[in-house]
Amino acid sequence: MKILVLGGTMFLSKAVAVAAQARGHEVIVAARGKSGRPPEGVRFVTLDRENPEFSALDGETFDAVVDVARIPAQITPVLDALADRVGHWTFVSTISVYSDVETVGGTADTTALLEPAAADSTDPSVEAYGASKVTCENLVRDRLGDKAFIPRPGLIVGPGDPSYRFGYWPDRLHDAGEVLAPGAPDRGVQWIDVRDHAEWIVHAAENQVVGTFDTVTEPMPFERFLHEIARAMGTEPTLTWVSEDFVTEHGVNPWAGPDSIGLWLPADHAGMLTRDVSTALEAGLKTRPVGESARDWFDSMDGAERDDAKRLGRAKEAEILAAWHAR
Repeated sequence: MKILVLGGTMFLSKAVAVAAQARGHEVIVAARGKSGRPPEGVRFVTLDRENPEFSALDGETFDAVVDVARIPAQITPVLDALADRVGHWTFVSTISVYSDVETVGGTADTTALLEPAAADSTDPSVEAYGASKVTCENLVRDRLGDKAFIPRPGLIVGPGDPSYRFGYWPDRLHDAGEVLAPGAPDRGVQWIDVRDHAEWIVHAAENQVVGTFDTVTEPMPFERFLHEIARAMGTEPTLTWVSEDFVTEHGVNPWAGPDSIGLWLPADHAGMLTRDVSTALEAGLKTRPVGESARDWFDSMDGAERDDAKRLGRAKEAEILAAWHAR
């Protein structure tokens, strides 16, 4: 197959290019070339989505295109240039498109969506992210119809992940000792390894899988999640379960950023980490053990300096644990 990856130099899109090349496909990567380097051996084409010009691809047809864009205004020019020359189109969306974040076990077909952004929106902000992806999905579906494959990933993890939304836990459990665990031990968590997501995208192109799917692992109880990572790190920490209200009162933030704990969301966001992914699994999604993702992430960070501005620091964690025991 001849596969065009729009992007291909960063995290997921680069993993797609690697996976497609490894499976023997001809891969073309189209990007600015400023954020990273494409994989060795693929053909690289310069493309700036803010000033799109597609002459380097004139006259070519593609068995599949993979796009990870988030800005609605950047979707229509690409569709105008390529949609009629493509057999299968993957648009990578996100579970952030959902307006209902509370319902446990929601599906891609049943969960309410955010109101879409304007089709000409150029807003790159985090606040606009979900609504912008809704619009991008709609534009792709309207133009590609039954050629469109739209995976909605949750948290994408694995080697090279620059955030601590997942990496917080391999780091923390590697050091063992007493570990603050927020909320209820049986609450669900979900994620997707970047390599598994990339493999599924290539599988979908190869097998003409179309439709819209949540793309995460099956939900796992948080306590099991932590124990499996600890086992992969070769440690036996002591988990101290601290109530959600207590950690919130002591200034701990959910998900990401300063003083945050990764993969923790308040109880009223439980639907974001308990998606029903049965249709994706039936369509060929395969996921690896969380311990493998954790170990590989940790190894990929060997020698890299950790950024405490992206996570809860150890000193504050110790203060909260002391206050919890003394309450």
